[in-house]
This record gives sequence, C-alpha cells and structure tokens, in this order.
Amino acid sequence: MASQLRARHWIGGEWADAPTIAQSIAPASGETIGTYTEATDELATRAIAVALKAFRDTDWRENRHLRARALNEMADCFEARAGDLVEILMLENGKVKAEAEFEVTMVPSKLRFYAALALADYGRAMETAPGRYTTTLREPAGVAGIIAPWNSPVVLFIRSLAPALAAGCTVVGKLPGFTAQTNTRLCEVFSEVASLPRGVINVFTETHSAGARVLVDSPDVPVISLTGSSKTGQAIMAGCARNMKRFGGELGGKTPMLLFDDADLDAALPKVEKALTVFAGQFCMTGSRLLVHRAILDTVRARLAARLEALKVGPAADPSSDMGPMINLANVRRVDGMVDAAIAAGARVVVRGGPFREGALARGAFYRPALLEINDHSMPIAKEEVFGPVLVMQAFDSEDEAVTLANHSQYGLSASVWSTNVDRPLRIARQLQAGTVWINNWAVVYDETEEGGYRQSGLGRLNGVSAIDDFVEYRTVIHEIDLRPTHC
Repeated sequence: MASQLRARHWIGGEWADAPTIAQSIAPASGETIGTYTEATDELATRAIAVALKAFRDTDWRENRHLRARALNEMADCFEARAGDLVEILMLENGKVKAEAEFEVTMVPSKLRFYAALALADYGRAMETAPGRYTTTLREPAGVAGIIAPWNSPVVLFIRSLAPALAAGCTVVGKLPGFTAQTNTRLCEVFSEVASLPRGVINVFTETHSAGARVLVDSPDVPVISLTGSSKTGQAIMAGCARNMKRFGGELGGKTPMLLFDDADLDAALPKVEKALTVFAGQFCMTGSRLLVHRAILDTVRARLAARLEALKVGPAADPSSDMGPMINLANVRRVDGMVDAAIAAGARVVVRGGPFREGALARGAFYRPALLEINDHSMPIAKEEVFGPVLVMQAFDSEDEAVTLANHSQYGLSASVWSTNVDRPLRIARQLQAGTVWINNWAVVYDETEEGGYRQSGLGRLNGVSAIDDFVEYRTVIHEIDLRPTHC
C-alpha cells in the first residue's frame, strides 16, 4: 500500500504534475514509499501567475471577514485530519509518534490566532493639521513566497502561511521533496476549506531549487518568508536585493544550555536530553551546546552519559523508540564526519554515538546521539550547526564566562538557563544575544509570542503579532478640506 503513494503539486485549486519523477524514501528503512514529480521553473511561474490573479480578482485582500472565516475553517480541517498527518510524518519524516503529534497539534491554534488578528488588524488616522486628515492603511503586500524545510514541514509552513493569509496575501509555497507525501496531505486539507478562493494557496514540491529561484527572482512576488539554513538565507537575500524584495525568516541556530551549580539536575537533565534528541537533533532550536558550571561538571557528565547510552533509537513504528531516524543516510554520513573531525581536533569522547553498522537499523538513517567534551569553544563542532544529535559540553567558572561562551556564536536563535537562584536566570537572560531565552525549560513556544533570532539566525519574527508585519505594506492617504464656512 505504501508503495502506491503519489504526491502532486497544488496550483489554482487543482492537482498538477511535472515531467521528472522522483522517489519518496522512508528514512527508517530506506524503502521507496511512493513517488512525486520535481517542480520546474514553468510550474513555479504558473503558480505565481495564479496567485497574482487571485490577489487582483477576488476580494481576498480586502475582505478580512472572509480571511478570518477561511483560517478558522482551515483549523477545523486540520483537527479532523490530524491522525492522517501524524501517520505520514512518522512514515516519511521519521518522527516518533509523540513528536509527530507535537508538530501537527500546534497548527490549529496558529490558524485561529491569525484568524483573530485578521479581524483586529488596523491602521491609523489623525488630523495632522487643521483640515488635513491623514489615514495610514496596512494593506497586503501581494503574492508571498514561502519556503519551508523538511524537518517540520507542516507547522513551519503554517507558521508563515497563517500570518500571510491574515494580512490578505496570496501564497506560493515551495515545500521540500523529502516530505512530498506530507506536502500532498497538507494540500488535501487546503482543498477542503470551503471559504478559500481558488488560487489563494498554491504549493509545489522540489528537492532542488528551480522553483525557489523563480520565486526569488520574480518581480510579482514582493515577499519571501524562509525557514531554513543561514547559508540558504544569505543566498536568497542576495537574490531578493535585485528587486528590493522583502525577506524575513528564521534561519540556523546553535542553542546554548547553561547549567549553573544550583540547577535542579533532576529537572534539567531530561530536558537537556530532549533538547538534543527531539527530531533526531534536526531542529533549529536543538540544544547543541551544554555549558556547565565546573563544580557540577563530573556529575553532569556521568548522569547525562548514562541517559544517552540508555536512549532507544528506533523506527517510529516501534512505540518504545525514544528517537527516530535522521532524514536520510547522506545526512548521517555528514554528521558522523563532523564528529570524527572534532575528535581528531581534540574533542574528548564521552558518548561516541554514531550510525548503526549492522542489524536491521543499519538500513535506515539512524544515528545514536553523541556527547563530546571540549575546552576550546572556537572548534568547528561548537560553532557550526550540526543538525543532528551531537552535543558539545564545556565547563565555565563564572557567570561572566558563561555569558561570554554562550554569546560566542554567529547564531542567536535561542538559549536555556538553569538555576534555582531567584535572580540569576533573569540576570543572565538579559545578557544573552538570543531571540528566545527559556528559564529552567526548553522549547516552550506560544502562538502569541514572537519567535526569531539575532545575527545569522534570521530577520524579522514569526509567531506573535509581529509576524504579520512581513506581509503588509503601508499606504498613507492625505485629504485636505476647506475649513472656511460656506454660505447657504
């Protein structure tokens, strides 16, 4: 049955194909589960034309009540299809069930939050001089191009889609070939939203970048919203500059987790483990740097090593699996090469981890988590985003040193501070150069609060009220009237 899966593109409210056929591979087994077609520049161009027509010819951009109704209906449809989406994520993306459910169940509330914002968004009006009335309107920018990644394709596409739709934009989405079957399930949900005009949402799938380049280069797409790597973000920003196109997005991360000597280790260490192993470390907020107060270093090393060695890596189909596979074997080899290079450069092995060399799991993209201890924070393994379950640990002796090490990064997406002192965590949080700082926790995200990064971790914010700003333009209308009395 799985081999019969067929993914398609969604353009103008209809299914579409392209000439080049590719295979969908289950990362847990390496088996083919279906096929999809790789998007072409012609397909992307058609999707943009359809979205532009919907923006101009329907009342989507002007009718906030329609937008709110469609977003709320979409939330209902996602709730109805949640089980199906969870199953396809487990199969095609490799997430264990709890992680797939975590991703899918975040979607409806995001849609409902932005449905409310569609009704609440407003401009400004004032009398700037006697008889001179000035109105500043917030209006949709036009066609928004959304590029989402394979690690969490459902929620990360919706995270950009919901504010774009609330603003009144129409959308062309580029979703990854690694999750082509999941992408099709998403589009099936969109097809069930009765209030959604045809052409408002268009989605194509590709592993390469022909369609994405069309989105970036097209003068008919004034906004690009990306969730992806910092390197991809830099390339897209350069392309956007040709048309002075707006770019926003959440990019790479290298989250530091700071454990002070008064931390509650019984509460902290399970979170440190999860921060490393959720989505097999393929998460922009993966807790990949562990900074430990030297007084507790030996205890943390021993207890964390025991936790990682006991962790069960396995397929999502096995309910006892704690962590699923990476997305493919190529990424397993890439991550393992980074670990080998770090060890050769002097990193101490606490838990080697690595791929399975024999047995049933050797056929899949499984990677046991690794824990390396370092003394030099300038090592590549501490600086570069691994995007896999590899944790580097380093000791610090003071608050100042902890902050310096945490900020010694090109990234600034998130951080986590652990201490039972009433003042210390907030004092540290104020000094960390990160868009989100958790105190005695990790990966707590709300629809109502902004999410994004400093430096190489992105521009703008997603989630929260600010997310809609990337998708609006401002128009100021000035109307002057004659205040002199008229005689009847």
